[in-house]
Formats: sequence, C-alpha cells, structure tokens
Amino acid sequence: MFDLERWQEIFETLQKNKLRTFLTGLSVASGIFILVILLGFSKGIENGVKSQFERDATNRVSVWTGVTTKGYKGLNPGRYIQLKNSSFDAVENKYDDYLEYRTKDYAIWGATVSVNNETGNYRVRGTLPDNQFIENADIGFGRFINQSDVDGSKKVAVIGNKIKTDIFKGEDPINQNIQIFGMNFKVVGVFYDPGGDREEGQVYIPVSTAQKVFNAGENIRNMTFTVKMADNFDQAVEQSNAIALGIEQQLKEIHVVAPDDVSAVRVFNTLEEAQKIYSLIAAISGVFWFVGIGTIIAGIVGVGNIMLIIVKERTKEIGIRKALGAMPMSIVGMILQEAVFVTMFSGLFGLILGLGLLELVGPQIESDFIKYPQVDFNIALTTVFLLVFAGALAGFIPAYRAAMIKPIDALRDE
Repeated sequence: MFDLERWQEIFETLQKNKLRTFLTGLSVASGIFILVILLGFSKGIENGVKSQFERDATNRVSVWTGVTTKGYKGLNPGRYIQLKNSSFDAVENKYDDYLEYRTKDYAIWGATVSVNNETGNYRVRGTLPDNQFIENADIGFGRFINQSDVDGSKKVAVIGNKIKTDIFKGEDPINQNIQIFGMNFKVVGVFYDPGGDREEGQVYIPVSTAQKVFNAGENIRNMTFTVKMADNFDQAVEQSNAIALGIEQQLKEIHVVAPDDVSAVRVFNTLEEAQKIYSLIAAISGVFWFVGIGTIIAGIVGVGNIMLIIVKERTKEIGIRKALGAMPMSIVGMILQEAVFVTMFSGLFGLILGLGLLELVGPQIESDFIKYPQVDFNIALTTVFLLVFAGALAGFIPAYRAAMIKPIDALRDE
C-alpha cells in the first residue's frame, strides 16, 4: 500500500542533505544517461555497417585479375591475366554444390546512353540473371535479365531508377528503346538498389550480348559467386575462406600464375570482412557497456555514501524509534526506501533524458556508418531496475548498521 506520509518523510530527510543528495542523484542520472547514449550510438554504428553490407550480398566471393609481378614456368612478369568464359565455367563446375548464385561480367564504364534527345554516360554491365540477387537489385517495374536473353544474346536492358529519372523524365520506360553507343536495346525492367544513385546509374544487359556488341569475344572482366550459408556463422566463414582460396589456386593454375603472386588473381571474400567488422562492433559495444556501467557504479557508491551520512545524522532519531519499540526490519526498510527513492528518481530522469536526446538528434545524423542511433527501451528500463536493486544493496550496509544500534548508544551519540 502506498504510504504518502512515509514518502513525504523520506523527501524531507533528503531535503536536509540537499547538496549531497543532488550530487548523488546527478551521478546516478548521468550514469544512466551516458549508458543510454553510448548504447544508442553503438546500435547506430551497427545499423550503419549493416546498411553498407545490405547493398550487396554479404556471402559473396568476387574475382578479378591484374598483371603478373613474377615470372613463372618460363613466362615473364607483366602479363595481364584475362578471364574468359572457360575460366568461369571451370570454377562453376568445380564448386557448383557449394554455390548459391553465380555471375560473370563484362562492363563498359562511361557508355553513352540516350533516349531521343536525352543523353548521359553510365556504366553498362553484361551479366547473368543471378546478378539480381548478388547485387540485391529490387525490380520495381518489368523484369530482370533471364536465361533466354543470355542464350539468345538478345538486345534487352534493365536500367537503374536514376537512369529512368535522368533520361526518361518519369515516363514509363518499359518496352521503349534506349541507344547504347547508338545501338538499340529494349528496356524490359527498372531496378532499385540500396546503394542509391551510384548503383542505380547502371544498365544491365545479357553478358553474351555485351561480348558480341563490344567485340569482347570470350573475355569477361570479373566473376562473382555467393556461397551457401552454413547454420553456424563461423563455419560459414571457414567454408567461404576455403572456397575463395580454392578458386584463387584453380585460376592461377589455369592461367599459369605463380602461387605467391598476389597481384595477378585477386579474390575478395566479403563474409570474412563481415566477420571482422561485426567482431569490431561487438568490441565497441563492450567498451561502451564498460564505460556506462562504470559510471553507474560510481553513482551507486555515492548512494551508499549518502546513506551512511544520513544514518550518522539520524542516529538519535533511530535510537528513539527503537526505544519506542521499532523493529530492526522497520529501521532497515526506512533506510532502504530512501536509497531506492534516490536511485529510482535519478535513474528514470537519466533514462528519459537519454531517450529524448536520441529521438531528437538521431534523425539529424547523416552518416554512412552511423544510422538511426537508438536503444531498446526494454533493455534501458531493465537497466534502471537493476540500478534500483543495486542502489538498495548499496543502502543495505548503512541500514543494517542502523538496525544494530542499541537505543542507549544512539541516544548518547553527539
């Protein structure tokens, strides 16, 4: 039952120690406030990094080539390693059971794309149907490239939303023609990409078509695969690393490259990078928790200290209460209620202030690596209740001492 007179008494007692109570409450409130802000920004960093990975599939293995830096088997350094359709086929056949999606690309940077009198320079990529899922391209209108387009080397194109806005001026582009270097391609789809304008300023066409119209023959620029995910993340990383290493070794053997030549064949495994970054995020979160909890502990120590002072100043009052028949547990309860009052009021104040600041400032933050800083309200509220519990424990020692004071000794206290 709520005892209004008792809480008024607690308030009056704390009023007598205004400065000490204020400083203790400020310490507790600042501890919760700092913890909420740190957890909010920790979540913001996590959201930002995840949004970067969402632009493309996380479990992808990308392959591209460069120039050899070492001589090998009688061949001089300085050779450019050219990937071909047969290179892609060899990797696909060997690792087919472990791959989810796969694509090969032949890209042209800065291709001239025009519709009527509107012209722009965009990246044109010859690719395979699976590229839609590797790049997380969301089809807004029409469809993506299909296998029939590739088999028939059809002149069809899927354009990014930026291109639709730039050269179609909001008109429906489906089944209309665009000119790429003056060659007509029928638009069959429009895609959106989490990467924004940079990714949406591209045109996808069948890779077989790109090789023919750009006189590439059997050449490709790069190849990309996604690895089937294991149930355990660490196992998935280990498997992805093994496949990436296997692909690198296989391509070096096919193209006669020295095993220790790191420039000629390059394989990038995003899942391994994701593991490193997620581990870093976990470490940052742990540091934030450590700092925040350390600040809270300082506040709890302050609660214990002020309770000791209050008990000391009320020694005679406690002696009189015990002389009049007050039980030890009632004395303990009286002191603990004061400790709980300070921690609960200060904790809730710090919580509300922290959450309010995140709500106010969070939407204003525009950064690729910090997005929507927020904190789980249930976690924050649980932290406050744990703080109240810890404050009660901090007040228990002074309360127990007060309960053990003999009435005669308390009345003699100066």
